[in-house]
Amino acid sequence: MLRPRPRVNYFVPSSTPAEGLGVMLLFRLINESVPDFFRPDRRILIARAPGRLDVMGGFADYSGSLVLQMPIAEAACAAVQKRDDDLLRVWSPSRDGSRTQLLSVRLGDLGLPDAAIDYAEARAFLTADPRDRWVGYLLGCLVVLARERGLRPDSGFDLLVSSDVPEGKGVSSSAAIEVATMRALALLYGISLEGRELALLCQKVENEVVGAPCGVMDQMTAACGQADALMVLRCQPCELQGSLTVPPELEIVGLDSGVRHAVSGSDYGAVRTGAFLGARWLADLRGLPMRTEGVLRIADDPLWKGYLANCPADEFRSRYAAQLPDSIAGAAFLSRFGGHADALSPVDPARTYAVLAPTRHPIEENARVERFRDLLTAPLSPASREELGALMYASHASYSACGLGNAVTDFLVDQVRARQALGAPIYGGKITGGGSGGTVVMIGERVKVWHEALRIKKALQQQTGHTGHVFRWSSPGAMAFGSIELSPVHG
Repeated sequence: MLRPRPRVNYFVPSSTPAEGLGVMLLFRLINESVPDFFRPDRRILIARAPGRLDVMGGFADYSGSLVLQMPIAEAACAAVQKRDDDLLRVWSPSRDGSRTQLLSVRLGDLGLPDAAIDYAEARAFLTADPRDRWVGYLLGCLVVLARERGLRPDSGFDLLVSSDVPEGKGVSSSAAIEVATMRALALLYGISLEGRELALLCQKVENEVVGAPCGVMDQMTAACGQADALMVLRCQPCELQGSLTVPPELEIVGLDSGVRHAVSGSDYGAVRTGAFLGARWLADLRGLPMRTEGVLRIADDPLWKGYLANCPADEFRSRYAAQLPDSIAGAAFLSRFGGHADALSPVDPARTYAVLAPTRHPIEENARVERFRDLLTAPLSPASREELGALMYASHASYSACGLGNAVTDFLVDQVRARQALGAPIYGGKITGGGSGGTVVMIGERVKVWHEALRIKKALQQQTGHTGHVFRWSSPGAMAFGSIELSPVHG
């Protein structure tokens, strides 16, 4: 039976999106905002991008690891309409009133239509007030398009961004709004962006404008993910290796721990810095020639290409692990080595950094991810199911060794182990993304693992009082979804 076309007063949609993809709510918001926010006589362009479940790979992305990512059903939608003046109005409804919801600036505030302000100035202007920080993710897209693609807009826009990707849950709420916004603005101004470039530009928004040192896997999943499939990405820096369909006997679900996660947090930043300290130390042990670029010290590394993940795990264990310190003071490192190769991980001379664990993690994690991928592409057996779970447990333990664990996520993984020990068809679980809270991902028998996740959710509520969100369904990335144009009814 055909479903009726969605009703959008004042506009006719170019296509009917599938229900449950978040666009219906956006249509309602658009309806309610005419004429106070959107004009009824001018087209509106809509883009959509999902959050993601980090199944394997996690924070090893910045060290070049292979990662496996699943786009989720929860997504951000961006609707944009061109204005006749230079005003940039940005509206993003807030569920809890914790931040502002509507902000306006002028093109000139961003240096446009002439040369856009630099990234440091954009960060200072757009993220100075914590209640307004969210706008950096959105108007940062305009700054990046101007600086990287030469955009010189002669008029402003009205932008509505609505997202049901939970914030602070480690499922890439920021990447979702960046990708949806960047794609919507590119459509508005006639800039052609392929999925990979879209993701890399959005990573630049987060790194340079917002100031969060994330890798690119989140933005790549939001841009290029396929529904019901794992995106296979080698982060060197951004090599998409296709999609991997989960075997029909298995299912992957996530459970929000209730502990807020932020990529910009100090633990994540310190661990990232520790990995680059270790990479610099290994370059010295290997006798690699170095070059200086400003404060950076970059190795000439034709074998590993500068990525820790390219170090074979066996070689690391046998030749290098014993030669790395557990930790080192920032001042001592700078005195000995002068610096390292990552501009997003400055070394604080007054701080002590772990070195061995953050260096080991991406090397071992890359090996785990490759094995996980191989197991999913081979016929399943009881032994391979058990090994899939063991790889997840090992990844979880490595997070803790790096200082990115959390008592609540440990509790959830312990619940997975307990249910597995009782014979439940659940095989493994792990903390995800940048760690220190966020979401735990689980793998098990299709449908039944979801039932197990609901049982564990109940245990979580009894333990902490938090009713965790279960992530079960998937949806397409921004490029696969396409875009929607709302044309005026009387246009």
